Amino acid sequence: MKRITLGLLAHVDAGKTTLSEGMLYASGQLRKLGRVDKQDTFLDTDNLEKKRGITIFSHMAKMNLKDTEVTMLDTPGHIDFASQTEQVLSVLDYAVLLVSASDGITSYTKMLWDKLIDYQVPTFIFVNKMNQPGTNRENVMTDLNKKLQANFVNFNDNRDAFST
Repeated sequence: MKRITLGLLAHVDAGKTTLSEGMLYASGQLRKLGRVDKQDTFLDTDNLEKKRGITIFSHMAKMNLKDTEVTMLDTPGHIDFASQTEQVLSVLDYAVLLVSASDGITSYTKMLWDKLIDYQVPTFIFVNKMNQPGTNRENVMTDLNKKLQANFVNFNDNRDAFST
């Protein structure tokens, strides 16, 4: 069985814990989706995390996806706990950097991106909250490419290129 370590990184309130819950639920590791606002998420186990509704400590969960065992690391999104996030970067095979479409590229998102480059971690960008009013896909892509100085590909626009 192949094994990979995947880190989820984002600025606070981008939806990282919700995404991790969804991934664990979809993989069959959870029977019930937890919610940050109900203080019943699987990965935010510390009482202070539940009370504040934020991830303070990095947490680990495992899930199986076909023939791959994925160790997922959910990291804090608040800049006050950035050292917790940076500590996991050296063990990652891949990262998912969440960006909230409504917030765009924050200074913390830019800092995380720069750290991922420094640590040479292959990274997927996951743009969350695209369903919020006033969100424009083209503006989000322009913002990503300009502020992160990269040439991102929107998989939604290129579905045919990836179909088999």
